Amino acid sequence: MLKLLAKQANTQRARQKLLPVLLLASLGMSGCASTVSQDNTVPQEVVSAHPEDPWESFNRRVFAFNDVLDRYALKPVAQGYKTVTPEPVQTGVSNFFSNLSEVRTALNSLLQGKPANAGLATSRFLINSTVGIGGLLDYATLMEITADKEDFGQTLAVWGWDDSRYLVLPLLGPRTLRDASGLPVDIAAHPITYMDDHQLRAGLTALDIIHLRAGLLDQESLISGDRYRFVRDAYLQRRQFEVNDGVLGEDPFATDDFDFDDTDFGDDDFAD
Repeated sequence: MLKLLAKQANTQRARQKLLPVLLLASLGMSGCASTVSQDNTVPQEVVSAHPEDPWESFNRRVFAFNDVLDRYALKPVAQGYKTVTPEPVQTGVSNFFSNLSEVRTALNSLLQGKPANAGLATSRFLINSTVGIGGLLDYATLMEITADKEDFGQTLAVWGWDDSRYLVLPLLGPRTLRDASGLPVDIAAHPITYMDDHQLRAGLTALDIIHLRAGLLDQESLISGDRYRFVRDAYLQRRQFEVNDGVLGEDPFATDDFDFDDTDFGDDDFAD
């Protein structure tokens, strides 16, 4: 059992190293107060003309509000959780909540016309919920059964809502208008929503948030420059990556179709 937990811990660490910068955007509560002045106005020079962020002035204020809550409430609790909780237990918590999200993935995969991915997510849920002791152990991954995570925001993108404005929500952090519109459906598709024990439901929700925040502690040092813009761009890139199911698009320089005309350059272009 310890050997299995250790193997899963290594798998979890490998996942965290894949896109550590983009993971920061999933919570987005890591400080932007430095870009807001004392009277809570946003300096004109920091307001950009980002086409997907026309509400930047409003978003920065909400981001600063989230930062205060994070700095004085969520982050200290997450640091304490990470300090006192053994790594195998943290891995089990991560596996548990990841397993519950397979239900949402299966439903949205069907809505997107991806029956194969829905079948994989369903298989993962059944295997990990039974053999994996309620999802604490990720046997499905060890069996090389993996599925692309899907939510209703991605479903709306598949249905035609391609471009959406960036929006920072109080407490919930970065979203797009499309993703925020899909939140009620995602909540309805989560098994915790239907627990009769309200205290247990609230406790599990709090544990999920704290665990997610603890997982971002080591990556905070990667943020550089304007924190707001860093998290915004990382979130938008991550969401595009997820909507495209990990397809980054074609690199014209990596294909034979790229037409390089050597007549465009002369000897003088390479002269000292």
